[in-house]
Amino acid sequence: MAVTSERVQQHRERLRRAGLRPIQLWVPDTRRPGFAEECRRQSALLADDGQERDTLEWLQSVADDDGWR
Repeated sequence: MAVTSERVQQHRERLRRAGLRPIQLWVPDTRRPGFAEECRRQSALLADDGQERDTLEWLQSVADDDGWR
């Protein structure tokens, strides 16, 4: 076990020397029961929202989607 933790520590040190730093991100658990239903509920609340429509149109206009289609 010590060998593995030493390798991990060395890897992290190399990343730090390369100018990177570790961060921790917490994201929604998409496997959680009710997740999809909550997404649908929130989306429905925005269905007729003018600001949401403007935002989506703006995102589409600035998106770099070359090679994605």
